[in-house]
Order: sequence, then structure tokens, then C-alpha cells
Amino acid sequence: MTATQSPLTAHQFTMRFSPTPRGARLARRLCGHRLDAWGLPYGSDAHDVATLVAAELCANAVRHGHVAGRDFHLLLTADAAAGTVRVEVSDTRGERLPMPPSSPPADGEGGRGLLLVAALADRWGCCPRRSGGPGKTVWAECAAPGLISPAPLP
Repeated sequence: MTATQSPLTAHQFTMRFSPTPRGARLARRLCGHRLDAWGLPYGSDAHDVATLVAAELCANAVRHGHVAGRDFHLLLTADAAAGTVRVEVSDTRGERLPMPPSSPPADGEGGRGLLLVAALADRWGCCPRRSGGPGKTVWAECAAPGLISPAPLP
């Protein structure tokens, strides 16, 4: 008797980063690289949207979710069957939940990150951190036509 394997449809990339601007920048660059490798080429609308959403969520984790000595965690999932990319960024500040954006701030340079996420992503939200540790996970899903299905495992 032989067992059949269902075809894989999702790519995943996960990594911890230092809670610094440099860590957020590295997370954004690695997301862009992975998306390109998964069939969303640099410069395409889907690539640019998913990368910008990842950049904003990582920047927020650094700015608003930073706890000294604790990294933030990125999980990037690309589902070829559904044609979506999901970005999840977890930090250790569970008491500081993101507020749904209503309008851009009148002045200043900050405060527009979640407004961009809400405008670009198909869905976004926040939930308790799944790893069992303290904190929260902010996630967003974006349409991503053109993803390549992963190769089946031998």
C-alpha cells in the first residue's frame, strides 16, 4: 500500500531579529528576497505591497513593541493555492495593542504605518502571541498572484 502526499502549496520563512532599526531593515530586505524567490519579482505590485506591509509591521515592533533584550519575530507565509502572502510580526509588548487607524496625524513624521497597512493589505489584525511567551502578533494578508508552488518533498 502506498500513501499519497498532498501537494505543498505554502512557502514559509521565519526568523528572529534584533529590536533595532537595523533589525527591521534586515527583515524587510529578507522578505523582499524571499518573495522574489517565491515568484513575486522585485518591482511587481504584489511584491512591493507585501514588502511595504512587512516593513511597516517590523518598524512598529521596533518602535512600539520593544523590550530591552528581547527580539521580534517575523513569519512570512506565501500560499500559492490561495494567492496570498501573510506577514506576522510578534513582539513582547502585549499591553501595547495597535489602534485601528482613523486618519493620518495632522503633523509630525510618525503615525502613518498602520494607515498604510490598512490601505494596502486585504486584511490585518492583532492576536496574542502564539509562542506562549508574552506579547502580541500583528498580522496582515495581501493578494499575491503569481506565486510558485513549492516543490514536493521526496
